Amino acid sequence: MFLVLVLPAVTAWGETGSISLDDAVRIGLEKSRKLEIARLDRDMARQKIRETWSGVLPQVSTSFTYTRTLKPSVLLFPPGQGLPTKLETSSDNAGHASLDVRQPLFNMSAIAGIKAAGIVRKMSEEAYRTTEAAVVADIKISYFDALISKEQLKLIEQSIARWEQSRKDTRAMFQQGVVADIDTLKAFLSVENLRPDLLQAENRVVTTMTKLKNAMGISADSSVVLGGKLGLSLATYPLDIVAAYREALDARPDLRLLELQVKAEGEKISAVRAEGFPVISAFGKLESQTAFNDTIRYADSVWPASSSVGLQFTLPLFTGFRTSSQIEQARIAQLQTRTRVEELKANIRAEVEIRILNFRESQKRIEVQSKTISVAERSYTISLLRFREGIGSRLELTDAELQLNKAKTNYLQAVYDYLVASTQLEKALGRSRVEVASQG
Repeated sequence: MFLVLVLPAVTAWGETGSISLDDAVRIGLEKSRKLEIARLDRDMARQKIRETWSGVLPQVSTSFTYTRTLKPSVLLFPPGQGLPTKLETSSDNAGHASLDVRQPLFNMSAIAGIKAAGIVRKMSEEAYRTTEAAVVADIKISYFDALISKEQLKLIEQSIARWEQSRKDTRAMFQQGVVADIDTLKAFLSVENLRPDLLQAENRVVTTMTKLKNAMGISADSSVVLGGKLGLSLATYPLDIVAAYREALDARPDLRLLELQVKAEGEKISAVRAEGFPVISAFGKLESQTAFNDTIRYADSVWPASSSVGLQFTLPLFTGFRTSSQIEQARIAQLQTRTRVEELKANIRAEVEIRILNFRESQKRIEVQSKTISVAERSYTISLLRFREGIGSRLELTDAELQLNKAKTNYLQAVYDYLVASTQLEKALGRSRVEVASQG
């Protein structure tokens, strides 16, 4: 998987020096530390399921004990009975080996635990999907942040280039006596006033790239160049709030996670109740032991064997109100989770509505600003020609340049807001990354 997904992107950095949005998401899903933690949590849940099965599977244990007598044990007799007053009762060497087998036959608590573990496994899957959706959204927004910072830097560089050309034109016109000396000073100041903006834009490019690398889970020293550009998405979204809310309720992994938690707490109630049921187990034991002095060889020692089987019946009669208290605690926890489910549904409804409104607004702003750019470019071209011919003022040209720069900045911001709004809407709807990729 690493060779198939990651190495092509690494090769792209080295050869073409660019990485697309899909590449960033793919690498992030492979190397994200948050997702690695979620994967480990999922593996942990699977192992817990195996652990719960121990309550119904046979338990087998064996033991061996060797005892070396340093000072023998003695049995004392009263004197005057014609018997020795003491008798050694221990041997120099003693051994004991046993094999114990226990098989639960009826254990409702263990069965309830197995059911609860199955729900926990599903919860771990939904938790992983929730983390995955958050990671994908974080990578996308970080990628868009890096893109817009690059585009904003280009706008400032273009603005500086226009003012540099305007300063050259003004100097030439001043030498011809067409404009006053104050115009050359204004042209110089227009360029220099953009220098701080240029430094801030350059710093923001570096900052956003660092955040993108961190979101992808790769080293900050990695050489990454963005190959994508800010553009409109081809994905479609339900703009009807009721339909969008219905889709979110069916797909949101965080909602399914809470609903599964309600079921898990219901199984916990059953498990606590099951502790009041009897536990029936079958057991068997095979053991052998020996004892001999040093005067006897180990090969001549005798190991008589014995075996036994039986049933064990255990029924708790009074637990000091522990069971009833645990049942009430589990019920209260389930009620709390149900309340959190309803709260999350209300939050999802509000979130979906807000995301749709933001998406609609960004669409309308793009429509408006796309028309504004063409008008601003034409206005700047006319103002520049008028200024060069000596019939337009420096103030007119400055205003036209500011309007052009503002129009381009606003359009760029509108496209960025559109992409961020679409990413947030995807997350609010609970769309998986596979579904999003197929749409885009």
